[in-house]
Amino acid sequence: MVKRPFNLPQFVLYLLYMIGVLGGTFMDFTIENEFLRVSVASLGAELTSVIKKETGEEMLWQADPAVWNRHAPMLFPYCGKLKDGKYTHNGVTYEGGQHGFARDMEHSLIAQQPDSVSLCLEANALTMEKFPFAFKLISTFTLIGKTLAQHIEIVNDGDVPMQFGFGFHPGVNCPFDENHKADDYAFVFDTSETPDVVDVNTANGLVTGKTYKYFENGTEIPISDTLFAHDSICFKGLKSQTLSVVEKNTGRKVIFDIAGFPYTLVWSAAGKLHFVCVEPWFGLPDFEDASGNWSEKRASLTLGAEQSWQTELRMTFER
Repeated sequence: MVKRPFNLPQFVLYLLYMIGVLGGTFMDFTIENEFLRVSVASLGAELTSVIKKETGEEMLWQADPAVWNRHAPMLFPYCGKLKDGKYTHNGVTYEGGQHGFARDMEHSLIAQQPDSVSLCLEANALTMEKFPFAFKLISTFTLIGKTLAQHIEIVNDGDVPMQFGFGFHPGVNCPFDENHKADDYAFVFDTSETPDVVDVNTANGLVTGKTYKYFENGTEIPISDTLFAHDSICFKGLKSQTLSVVEKNTGRKVIFDIAGFPYTLVWSAAGKLHFVCVEPWFGLPDFEDASGNWSEKRASLTLGAEQSWQTELRMTFER
C-alpha cells in the first residue's frame, strides 16, 4: 500500500483553514417565515438553530461541549467509522475520522432568499487528501410552513464512478422544556414495524454483520435516560414514512420524514438525556471484516461520471 506523501503547500492550506475554524471567521445565515427562524453555519453547512417564533422555543440541540458539541452535522463521504481509521483506493491509503469531512469544512454561499439558503462544498486540495474524487455537495435549506426541508445534491464532477455514503444527523432538544423529563417522550413510527437492527460492536464502532429484531409489530419506542446506554440503534429497511419525537402528554412533536432511506438511526449521548438525534442514512460504518478497499465498501452508493444524486430530509415542528 502507498501512503500519501507529506505535501507542504497543502499542509499550509490546512493550517490556514484551521485558523479560520478556531478563530470563528465562518458565517451564519438566517432564514425565516411566519412560523420558524432558522440559522445555518457556513462551517459544515450545519443547521445551528430552529426557533418557533410564536413561543420563542429553541428546538435544536445547542451543542453543549460537555454533552455533544454538534447540532446537526451532515455525514459525507461516508457514515460512521472506517476500519482502522483508513481505506485504500487505487493502491493509495487515505485516513479519515468518523462520519467523513464535510461537517468540518467551509461551505460557500451560492444563493439566499428570506426563506431559503443554499451552500456548496466543492472538491479542493484539502478534500483530495481524504477523498480522491471531484465532487460538489450542495445543501439547500427551505422553510415551508412549519417544515424545514434540507435538500442535498451531490455531483460527480469527475470522469470515473464515485462511491460514497451520505447521512443526516440532526439533534433536537429532548426534553423540549424544563417541565418535562426523558420518559415523557417516545419515538413513534407512523405504521406498525417489526424492524431489523444492524448490530454494531460498541467497542470499535464497526458493523458485525448480524441483525436482530427490535420488537414485533410495534409503533412506539419509549425514550428514557438509559435508552442509549449502549450507543445508537440502527434500523434497517423501515416501512414508515415518518418517525416522530413525541411529547406524550401534550402532543408536541418533531416529525422526521424518513421515506426512502435504507437506514435510520436514533441516538443520544449516554447518561441523563438532553437531546435525541434521528439520523436517516445512505451508508453504514465499515464492517469488522472489511477489506479496507474503498471500491468494496458495503452499503455505499455509486454515482457515475458527471452524474448527480439527490436526497432530502424534512423536519416538521408541530404545536
